[in-house]
Amino acid sequence: MFLATPLLAVAAPSAGEVPGFDTLDSVDARVQGCVTCHGRGGQGASNGNYPRIAGKPAGYLYNQLVAFRDGTRRYPPMNYLLAYMPDAYLHEIAEHFAQEHPPFEPSTTAPADSATLERGRAIATQGDFHTGVPPCMACHGPRLTGMEPAIPGLVGLRASYIAAQLARWRTGDRSASAPDCMKRVADRLGDDDVHAVAAWLATQPAPENLLPNALDIARMPYACGLVDGGRK
Repeated sequence: MFLATPLLAVAAPSAGEVPGFDTLDSVDARVQGCVTCHGRGGQGASNGNYPRIAGKPAGYLYNQLVAFRDGTRRYPPMNYLLAYMPDAYLHEIAEHFAQEHPPFEPSTTAPADSATLERGRAIATQGDFHTGVPPCMACHGPRLTGMEPAIPGLVGLRASYIAAQLARWRTGDRSASAPDCMKRVADRLGDDDVHAVAAWLATQPAPENLLPNALDIARMPYACGLVDGGRK
């Protein structure tokens, strides 16, 4: 996704030969690898393989970039492309996409029946008292646009991507600074509930206000996002 400047420097193209930016030493140049998969404005891919990154809190995006670079989050193309990026570049890239707000694609029609979608809605909006699963909206916000400083938005993501990320939390392929809230939540979700909540979230239209919510500790069931920005 994110193309390291040292790799660009090897080819040593002149600024005029590379479309999309004027100078190599610029944030426009540094995001060229990102937009190849995630879209010019970070809107994501319609196939669900590359999520929307536009408008997510800069702290969240930065934490993910660091995790990919340092190998604590594993996806070989990202690990490779970010391997030599310094922190300053990662901050620039995170701030760049946090300020992007391209139009959302229409919400998808999830392959789920009405009972499954209702179960997903209940988990996302109310949680499940019996299993100790808090509502998604408690941390990701009532508009599902995330919460500052480092909790991502869920609106605009495809069901397949959401389900895959929950599976990675359950298996330990994704992790966060303690307390690892998403690990707790994912471990308490059964397979049917993962499918249900992913399907319901994927059907939600974009809200009028796309900005992440301000930090609201009172809403949060765990101390998520408060230690190292919550690397989620």
